[in-house]
Amino acid sequence: MSFRIDPTRSFVEEIKHTGRELIDDAIALLQDQPDGTDRAVHDARKKFKRIRALYRFLEKEAPDFRKAENARFRDIARSLSAARDAAALVETITYLQGVARSDAERDALASAHDVLSKRRDAATHEDGDLPKRIEDAIQSCEDGKDALSALSLSHGEKTALKMIRKTWEKQRRKALDALGLCHGQAHDEYFHDLRKSGQVYWMHLALLQKLWPSAMRAKRADAKQLVKLLGHEHDLSVLAAFADREPDSFAGSETLALLLDAIIDRQQALREESLALADNVFAETAAREAEIIALLWRHAAR
Repeated sequence: MSFRIDPTRSFVEEIKHTGRELIDDAIALLQDQPDGTDRAVHDARKKFKRIRALYRFLEKEAPDFRKAENARFRDIARSLSAARDAAALVETITYLQGVARSDAERDALASAHDVLSKRRDAATHEDGDLPKRIEDAIQSCEDGKDALSALSLSHGEKTALKMIRKTWEKQRRKALDALGLCHGQAHDEYFHDLRKSGQVYWMHLALLQKLWPSAMRAKRADAKQLVKLLGHEHDLSVLAAFADREPDSFAGSETLALLLDAIIDRQQALREESLALADNVFAETAAREAEIIALLWRHAAR
């Protein structure tokens, strides 16, 4: 699915059409599992993020629907996350191994990789009710599709412009608020909020790419790179929290110390790179960019 909205058609109907396709894609992934269960769950959760980003445009005109469906797809994703979270820790160690600075650090990371791989395999093996949770997730997706089909909203151009402008400005303000906090204080939660804002921004740029393909494609590429950097940064925060919570999981204090040092060093570098890129990605004011997007929509729709 292209994940694009056609501005020459009804905005509400395009949202409903795109939402149905995303839900159908998620159901197909969970049912067919073409590349295995873990990959199917991972890719389906990506679809759920896109659905939630899509429904942000409905917040002003259909707040109850947006709230209920946002909670629905958030909860579906969470219900499938246990084994995936364990796999993510292994992937984070693999990422750190690619930037190891010394033989001692490489040895420590290799040891941590073995420990976390065994933990991932155990979590996967013990996740015996996953098939039932996947079955429940599929049914919840079907319920979500029924709710979307029942949604009825005005299809007028004024409504569309209002939905686009208000949503775009609100999301951009969130991004700028998070960016300001990241510059002021290096708290994990602020960088996580910036990452979430970047994800929504990237998805919205993809949705509305037809408004100005070349410009939107360039902005989307920068936003996607920002999300990638902040994704690594967040994964390192999760790994550090796990190490603090379960230090006995690792073979000795030296391994743990080297692991934490590697995390801190790489996290600091990622934060510096991310903030420099974010300043560029979010350089425009929220109000000005929202007005530009609305003007582009009005022009493209006609």
